[in-house]
Amino acid sequence: MSLCGDMTAATARRVDLVWRALADPTRRRVLDELAERPHTTGELVERFPALCRTAVMKHLDVLERAGLLVVKREGRVRWNHLNPMPIQRLYDRWVSKHVRGVASAASRLKDHVERGGGPRRATTPERRGRTR
Repeated sequence: MSLCGDMTAATARRVDLVWRALADPTRRRVLDELAERPHTTGELVERFPALCRTAVMKHLDVLERAGLLVVKREGRVRWNHLNPMPIQRLYDRWVSKHVRGVASAASRLKDHVERGGGPRRATTPERRGRTR
């Protein structure tokens, strides 16, 4: 059976994991850090002083299960790399479709205003009753 049109149940579960992972502001901040460059787990723990190592690891586990994080080990060092593909898939499937119309309308409005076709001005008492 297909969910949301062309998605299988397994695909829908994977997408739900990504949305849930992105719903947390701390995890989004972790992804922002990883977008700059890969970090070791120790480096991420240092970047989030309000969290203990266990809490950081729990966030990393959620991101890894959602496919947003790729872990590479070098001996005892765990390197965390951003995997942007799940975010791109969300964008392609949902965001771009819903933003397209709004962005198009905003672009038309911008063009209209730049051509001098701004909003109509209210008439002044002197102009009321005048015909053109």
